[in-house]
Amino acid sequence: MLQFVLDVLMRTSDLALIALGLSLVYGLAKFPNIAHVQHAMFGAYLSVFLQQMGLPIGAAIACSSITIAFLAVLLHIAVFKRLSRISSSVSMIGSLAISMIMVALVLGIAGSSPYAYKLPITPPLAIGDAMLSLPQLASLITTAVLLFAFVVLLFYTRMGRSMRALASNSALAAASGLNADRITYQVNFLSGGLAALGGSLLALNTSAYSNLGTDLLLPIFAASILGGLGNPIGAVLGALFIAVAETTVTNVNIGWLSGQELAFLPAGYIGAASFVILLLSLIFRPYGLFDREVRRV
Repeated sequence: MLQFVLDVLMRTSDLALIALGLSLVYGLAKFPNIAHVQHAMFGAYLSVFLQQMGLPIGAAIACSSITIAFLAVLLHIAVFKRLSRISSSVSMIGSLAISMIMVALVLGIAGSSPYAYKLPITPPLAIGDAMLSLPQLASLITTAVLLFAFVVLLFYTRMGRSMRALASNSALAAASGLNADRITYQVNFLSGGLAALGGSLLALNTSAYSNLGTDLLLPIFAASILGGLGNPIGAVLGALFIAVAETTVTNVNIGWLSGQELAFLPAGYIGAASFVILLLSLIFRPYGLFDREVRRV
């Protein structure tokens, strides 16, 4: 049971920061940015490359996150700010095009082979009857600290109040003297950095590969929609629900169905769990489980 809980927390950690960033920028841009998951992929590659070039792993991840954060701002200025003047649908299609271009760039530069950090081999930590590796522990702690810092930023700082005001009512916020462009740039910077950091932490336990962003697309959007697009805290809770569903799919013994003592579904069915939750959410709760928060935040 403890191993199941740790697996859920690890999967939540994989999804939470990226889903938070997606929901955060949606609150202002009002369109689902498909290219957001590729920021995670870019961040993972850049972190690995910088670490292999000699930077300490913490500095490599920090530099990668800041670089991708600036890239997110540049993409907003050069592409999405213009497309949003047309319609949200056009912006979404544009984000799909950007996503495909980013994948093509990685394949052209780095190829299709995965890249991994150079990490020392260390024994896993034994917690009761459960096992947890040091990179997994570092990822969990980093994610928890950043989520706490984000809550403080969002609800207890002037910047956070400005972000929530602009997301709730942009016309009223502008009439109140808020600089909408500056706040939007700040949000894009923050969301891009969070996505890159999430991808870099995910690469700690897997690797950086060209399909990393594509593999994250469905669970990240499922988490964001389940939590209520535009509600970053709800997106984190949505990531938790998705993590529980995905972990359950591959950990529940279904041997009784096939007459065997032990039988488990293959890992390929993880995506099916996200599909089912996303479909049920769209049918029964199209605005997410926390739709009241969406209207307020």
